[in-house]
Amino acid sequence: MNDDVIDQHSPGTGRKVTRLFTPEERSRLTQRSDLRGGWAVLSTWGVIVASLAVVGWSWHQAWYLAVPVTLIGLALVGGRQLALAILTHEATHRTLFRTRWLNETPMDWLCGRPIGLDLKKYRQHHFVHHTRTGTDADTDITLVQGLPTTRRSMARKFLRDLSAQTGLKYLFGLALMNAGLLKWTVAADVEWLPRNGRRWYHYAATFVRNATPTILTHLVLFAALAAAGHGELYLVWLLAYLIPYPLFLRVRSMAEHAVTANSTDMFENTRTTRAGPIARMLVAPIRVNYHIEHHVMPSVPYYRLPLMHRLLREKGVVGEPPGYRQVLDLVSSAPA
Repeated sequence: MNDDVIDQHSPGTGRKVTRLFTPEERSRLTQRSDLRGGWAVLSTWGVIVASLAVVGWSWHQAWYLAVPVTLIGLALVGGRQLALAILTHEATHRTLFRTRWLNETPMDWLCGRPIGLDLKKYRQHHFVHHTRTGTDADTDITLVQGLPTTRRSMARKFLRDLSAQTGLKYLFGLALMNAGLLKWTVAADVEWLPRNGRRWYHYAATFVRNATPTILTHLVLFAALAAAGHGELYLVWLLAYLIPYPLFLRVRSMAEHAVTANSTDMFENTRTTRAGPIARMLVAPIRVNYHIEHHVMPSVPYYRLPLMHRLLREKGVVGEPPGYRQVLDLVSSAPA
């Protein structure tokens, strides 16, 4: 399945891309750039390195400086881990780079594997989400089921994230998926695979084969930190992955599709969210908040989504988007 098919034939859109944009506008919107894609990857890792360096420096200072700096560093690294996930998502649609092969193996290793994603498996999973958004067949539907909920329930969800329960649960699930016990997914559903006569050593071999790229990327990261004399900073990367990353991922997922219309029209089952500087650093990196625009034309690279949003606003197709605070109020608005 290619992106053009998704652009033109997503079921239930009600408004075809060819009627929304002129050929000139479509051509402008879908222009891709190796330079901008490379900068996105380089700057994301640059923020990670700089954050780890500042945290490492703070550990040699007074505790009342080290504690807040470490907490801020964890949040920044967790936000950039989410950015790596979004860059993997861009590469999945082959929009991150103009040169096609750069969207494949290089992005799998540089962006996907460090956070436990497999680009090829994610692509297969994610394209179903695009063609079945808002239906029972949507591969991401479990991320937003049961919403809106009460404020107390939402607080419990956030507490599980902040206490690393969500992160540890995901790591355990990732291990089972890599071993071939669970069907691969990035959603919240659990589907056990049939054994078909497999024994424990078959699962062990499958785990080694599937998990090796992620393990290698983490060994390289630890080795680089150790070579710089700060191997202990790997703990910051790990804690960021276990605590703020799941929280930011939850907020991002809720903003995109939670408490939207029960419809197969992407203008009704998807949400664009207004994002300020802090939101872009933590929960909305790489312009992922322009989510209606992305579903309308997945072949548009992230840096042209603001232009696409502006064109849709001028054409009267979409209105002023809500902010993340408004979305959080909405998804936690169920009566107690």
